[in-house]
Amino acid sequence: MCGIVGIVGKKEAEKVIISGLERLEYRGYDSAGLFVADDTSAHLIKAQGRIKNLEGKVTPETTGTIGIGHTRWATHGKPSESNAHPHTSESGRLVLVHNGVIENFDELQHTYLSTDHFQGQTDTEIAVHLIEALMAQDNSDTLSAFKKALGLIRGSYAFALVDKEDPATIYVAKNKSPLLIGLGDGFNVICSDALAMLDQTNHFVEIEDGELVIVTADQIQIEDQKGNLVYRESYEAQLDLTDIEKGTYPYYMLKEIDEQPAVMRRLVQEYRNTDGSPRMDQQLIEALSQSDRIYIVACGTSNNAGWASKKLFEELTQIPVEIHLSSEFGYNMPLLSKKPFFIYLSQSGETADSRQVLVRTNELGYPALTITNVAGSTLSREADHTLLLHAGPEIAVASTKAYTAQIAVMAILAAAVAQYKQTAAAADFAVFRELSIAATAMESIISEKAALSQLTEEYLGVTRNAFYIGRGNDYYVSMEAALKLKEISYIQAEGFAAGELKHGTIALIEEGTPVIGIITEEVTGSHTRGNLKEVESRGARTLVIASDDLAKVGDQILLPQVHRYLTSLVAVIPTQLLAYFATLQRGYDVDKPRNLAKSVTVE
Repeated sequence: MCGIVGIVGKKEAEKVIISGLERLEYRGYDSAGLFVADDTSAHLIKAQGRIKNLEGKVTPETTGTIGIGHTRWATHGKPSESNAHPHTSESGRLVLVHNGVIENFDELQHTYLSTDHFQGQTDTEIAVHLIEALMAQDNSDTLSAFKKALGLIRGSYAFALVDKEDPATIYVAKNKSPLLIGLGDGFNVICSDALAMLDQTNHFVEIEDGELVIVTADQIQIEDQKGNLVYRESYEAQLDLTDIEKGTYPYYMLKEIDEQPAVMRRLVQEYRNTDGSPRMDQQLIEALSQSDRIYIVACGTSNNAGWASKKLFEELTQIPVEIHLSSEFGYNMPLLSKKPFFIYLSQSGETADSRQVLVRTNELGYPALTITNVAGSTLSREADHTLLLHAGPEIAVASTKAYTAQIAVMAILAAAVAQYKQTAAAADFAVFRELSIAATAMESIISEKAALSQLTEEYLGVTRNAFYIGRGNDYYVSMEAALKLKEISYIQAEGFAAGELKHGTIALIEEGTPVIGIITEEVTGSHTRGNLKEVESRGARTLVIASDDLAKVGDQILLPQVHRYLTSLVAVIPTQLLAYFATLQRGYDVDKPRNLAKSVTVE
């Protein structure tokens, strides 16, 4: 959830760190801090809140040739300057930043640090105190004590450690939390995400769980848990700085909403063979075709994308599909079929809840596919197969283009399996043609921003709560629509199966309650309209989002008609914009909602 950057071997390290933290602020913005040093001075600065608060405290004297920085999403201890990273050891000699959660922090504190004094309430501070305590206990050097501490610590971590008495080395270690080494000319960097350091280098080295890395200006040395040296080739990040800039947009979210039609067309280009067939790894298609049940495991928006893909996948492939929340599946695994196949949906490819499920299914020997936006991410590396979303960096916390890209990739995958199996539905679904039509339809809706802004003000302007309803796939889109609205505008929103209203949830309807109905399915459309009448009779104000072919007089938002398998791609667009405008009209930060961060790397 947090962001780490670091550099060794370059003057004005503080400028590099601030710039990197700004690019990683989507990972956490409760507080931030940096440490920089050289042979003559050392500076530690922290600030609560956004990176700009930290930047305002940096003076011309705050400079160095080595440094580490951190932007925080709080787990242990409330957001405050004292809980902000970097943390120091008891004497102040060691400085540490950390992402993840140390599970046995309390035990370590009582066993090794009963007389130490702590400035805050974080597990990270206990870790850096522990390293120094082990140095004193064993009369050892920093590296030896760090290794010993890693053997005692249980949990997830990405550590970057600096010893003030050796301002030329950063000690790095990783377990379950993402961290990369970037290779420069006469300097090296560390970062949680390659985009943080793209202005410094585009060559990076991945770190595996359990490894320790010694980073200096002219070399990196990777060791495994047994102390053996590890040699690993670097890779070139296929990113461009312009991909992570807002340009003329006021917010990343609006930019990413607008990019969705282009993402659809890019996916068509990336996955279509010259003969029009899907370009997929044959081993993946065969493995999926031989399975008797597909388990889609994901969190949040990705889980909603799984639900939106369920019907099309089942009908095309004739393979049953189950959707599971990662955080529940890992500890409450259901009875599995004889030949299961697992699909992990994750924008970042670093989602901790999903990874702990993948680790377990790998141990059980079940085949797995990761569908992600980030090549080389942990879930990608550890699954048997990977399909990329090709959506470009998604910076806004509220996911938009990753959701639609996940559904599109699932559609392409399903079409490939259907063609391989020669199912009855295969011939009736020209996936690339239909995705192109959907892209045009998405553009049409996006062009109606002014009207959608007005509808937002009219229906969601002063409300405290709101409900989305639908049936079938429209219900699944309602789940995502409600999530978008509540996570950034703080309107208490829920997505309901329309037919379930009368079984309890209609009790929540009050005079003036906004209820937004989604209607794209011919079979259930009239039923949803009946449910809208039921809530209207109890005082609700209803807004209808309907496909052109199912529209009636008075419907406020009309959707261009697309293939029935892809209605989610167009139905979700107005709901994304309603959430955006509701947040904007309330004066909140669209890209950085309270209490949330982009990449969820803690369980």
